[in-house]
This record gives sequence, structure tokens and C-alpha cells, in this order.
Amino acid sequence: MVGLFGGSFDPVHHGHLIVGQEAAETLGLETLRFVPAREQPFKWGRHGASPEHRAAMLDLAVAGASGLQVERVELERSGPSYTVDTLRAIRAREPGIELTLLLGADAAAELEAWHQAAEIPRLATVVVFARPGVPVPVSPLIARTIQVPAIDISATEVRRRAREGRSLRYWVPDPVAEYVTLHRLYLDPA
Repeated sequence: MVGLFGGSFDPVHHGHLIVGQEAAETLGLETLRFVPAREQPFKWGRHGASPEHRAAMLDLAVAGASGLQVERVELERSGPSYTVDTLRAIRAREPGIELTLLLGADAAAELEAWHQAAEIPRLATVVVFARPGVPVPVSPLIARTIQVPAIDISATEVRRRAREGRSLRYWVPDPVAEYVTLHRLYLDPA
């Protein structure tokens, strides 16, 4: 079973990695693929870094981690990154694959408004990760809920720290912090 954890990852931080690893272990996934969105429909035009930079930072973050990968299917097509299209593309490329789509409770709250949402459970098992104190929506599209640790790190805060010239150490993996500095990412207000 392959897990898909999509998002902006703008930038990827330790919260993403811890939650992803916990979900992979809890569900017994063979592989967990982080899927950076080219253009997230609900964040249209508001990404701080290009899709290529965000994918490169994910590569650095999962380098050497057993069972963690970066899935670039959304970067290979133009336009908005609709999850249903992503699932169809992966299934076409890898017939017979068993997919689990991982969503945070915040994303799951909007799931029924997603493009062709009713098709998503036909293509992947939808699993929501719940953090203490965050309500999980009830929806027929959701197959399962799992508990993950509450990690209070946000990409918004990481971008703010980068813009202010503050250290990103312990917020993101060291190679990601170095990449942000090298490429002068997030220096403009977003």
C-alpha cells in the first residue's frame, strides 16, 4: 500500500515529516510519497516558492529516509493540482496500485468541495490524520481517522522567520534551511 501526502510544502518542515512518518507506521505503508502541488486550487497564486524549489526541498528532506519519496506527478502537468487527476495519473502509470490518500483534518474539512470529490474514494482510501484538539469532519468520503502528534510548526511561520533573517534550525531539516538561504527564498512578503 502506497500513501500519498499532498500539499504545498512551502517549505516542508519537521511537522510534515513527523506526521507523515507516524501515518506510514500506523497504516503499515510500504511507501509514503510526498506530493507537492504545482498550484493548489485553494491557494492559487499564493505559493512563496516555485514548484521546482518546493520539490527540491522535499528531496533534501527525505534523502536517505527509508520508505519516504517525492512524487512529482502534479509538477508534470499545468494548471491546478486536482487530487482526483493526481490519483488517476498514478493509477494509469501504475495499474493495480493500492493508494491511501492522507489528509489533515483541516484539508478534510474542505474535501466535499474538492473537484470531483465523489470520485476520490473510488481511487484511494481516504485517511484523515487527527491532532489533539482539532475536530475531524464527518464525511462518507473518509474511510478512517488516525491520531498523530500535535506539532505546532507552520510553513507560514517558517516563511516569516526566513523573511526576517531568523534561524530555521530545528524548524526544517538542516539541508532545507541551507537551500532556503542559498536560493534566497521567502525574502519577499507573501
